[in-house]
Amino acid sequence: MNKKDITNIRKQFKLDNPLMKIQEILNVYVKKESGEIYHQVSQPFQMLEQETQELFLANFKKVLTGHLDAKLFELKFRRDVEDSTQTTLFEGLRAESTEDWNENMLKIVEKMFAHAAYEFDTVVTFIRGEYQKAIRKRDLESEEGGSDEVYSNEFILCSLNQTVQPKKALLFDYIEKEFKSNNAVDPIINLASPLTGFLFPAFNDDSADINHILYCGGKVNQPEGLFIEEVLNCEEIITAMEDKDSFEQILKTVMGDKVDSIVISNVYEEINKMVQENEEESEPPMLDYRDIERILTVSGVEEVDTAKMEHAFKDVVADEKYEFKASSLVPKNIKINTKVADVSVSPKDLKNIKYITYNGKRCLLVEIDEDVVVEGFRLETKTL
Repeated sequence: MNKKDITNIRKQFKLDNPLMKIQEILNVYVKKESGEIYHQVSQPFQMLEQETQELFLANFKKVLTGHLDAKLFELKFRRDVEDSTQTTLFEGLRAESTEDWNENMLKIVEKMFAHAAYEFDTVVTFIRGEYQKAIRKRDLESEEGGSDEVYSNEFILCSLNQTVQPKKALLFDYIEKEFKSNNAVDPIINLASPLTGFLFPAFNDDSADINHILYCGGKVNQPEGLFIEEVLNCEEIITAMEDKDSFEQILKTVMGDKVDSIVISNVYEEINKMVQENEEESEPPMLDYRDIERILTVSGVEEVDTAKMEHAFKDVVADEKYEFKASSLVPKNIKINTKVADVSVSPKDLKNIKYITYNGKRCLLVEIDEDVVVEGFRLETKTL
């Protein structure tokens, strides 16, 4: 799934939306440490009170929020897995009765807590629904298109949420007109920050892909390997941060530790150009050692050859045929930290920064186009 696919689905989670029909919801309350199911309830989503629906819809959006390969990951199911989660989800998606739907989802809950124990009670929520998207915009003259012609796909979305005990507080009773302590003991379900979750199947160009699933990690660049492999039965993944670290290590192997700011700026600019040119494509651009060799050459790196690139790939990622996802390699900002000041610039503006020696002292020279204002005062310009 690309960013566009995820955004299209996420924005449909709103009340009374004819393009997003949620048939039923299953909530499972699980006790901490033991992993035992304390309570479960399944009902039509429309039977919930409107305020409750809004809380859940906001939670479902959270499951689909985040950067790809950092918080959200498209995972591929492993083959030849006994009692695979892929099969369980597919059977749940096709279940004709609520009982069969519940049975399949509870199998996944059992898997979740067979491999994890939490220090707090948790709630696992499943919804089964249908997502629709217009094939083309409605033509005002012919009155064709729009909701008359739609892509339609069924899906299952799951979220795992923490419960917290309410804190003691002082409240004012409007009826009795008196101050009293809050004695509430009912746990609160934290729907604002799902611990994890997933969407099945994955969608690519509005087509369902049952061989992949979209997984949401609780924290950025910290996917749960045990959950991915043992619960979802999917292949291992590499985060964007891990890809970026490996790429930087390859650059150091090829170019050395010292590099001109213009060169590194050119490298990021070339990669970003590829990302922008392929932004509308369903498959993100991938870079192998030949692509990186070309990028370094046009960016001004000297003495780059195929043998050196192959050696660097083998040395860092142990596979000369490895491919990097281009979008994972360009940082949003580059931070330069010194004892005197911290500077943050975009990769394309890195070429405007020079590291020089002046009067025997190391200096950071920043080329700018405007006046510098400090505490309301414009600094005087001096010529070195």
